[in-house]
Amino acid sequence: MSNTHNRRLLRLSGADASDFLQGLITNDIQKVNQGLVYAAILSPQGKYLADFFVFKEGADLILDTHKDQTDMLAKRLTMYKLRADVVIENDARTVSRGLGTPDDGAFIDPRCDALGWRAYDGRTDDDTVDWAALNIEHLIPQAGIELSGDSYILEIGFERLNGVDFKKGCYVGQEVTARMKHKTEFKKGLARVQIEGSAPIGTDITTADGKTAGTLFSQSATQALAYLRFDRATGPLNAKDAQITYAP
Repeated sequence: MSNTHNRRLLRLSGADASDFLQGLITNDIQKVNQGLVYAAILSPQGKYLADFFVFKEGADLILDTHKDQTDMLAKRLTMYKLRADVVIENDARTVSRGLGTPDDGAFIDPRCDALGWRAYDGRTDDDTVDWAALNIEHLIPQAGIELSGDSYILEIGFERLNGVDFKKGCYVGQEVTARMKHKTEFKKGLARVQIEGSAPIGTDITTADGKTAGTLFSQSATQALAYLRFDRATGPLNAKDAQITYAP
């Protein structure tokens, strides 16, 4: 099943739209000249607020957002706008997704080739795809599940997903993200695990002796996504009645 009914679009227009967004998001807005861009906006403390796709339409920029974040994102952008020549408004079009080679008017998903294409021209979704399973297979975090206000984007895999650019100029939260980039290794992060049984999203994962080792998130068949403390994920793990195995 597709999750495109959870998406809404925002349109940014005005002479300053590109420069304005460039100073706020984790990726380089100039990449819209080559196709769809994946990015996030962070708090000043470097924590995740929202993620979205951006594409160019004439002189305007269109943001493909999760519907639960759209209003918050519009308010956040308005807060930063000050006197910039930027107009932020809703765009009523729908989002569609599918696999295979994109037709004219569709964009390759920039996070991972296996995720196919996204389009904004009213075409029909490919509802034969198990997107949840595909997300888990390719370690794709979802807003409101794996991605929350406690997330640091590098721990959740944004560099691997082409969602952050370390050569662009400053943006909100950039200093914290840059410091994390230069760590020798991450002690915590998003991982794919094997699961026997099931447990609610957000269930604590514990070691055999009861120490907290992480949090269980999306699940499909025998695989799941989890946020783990890697030093505690070396043996048998549990999430309530489910058994978890992490094999990096």
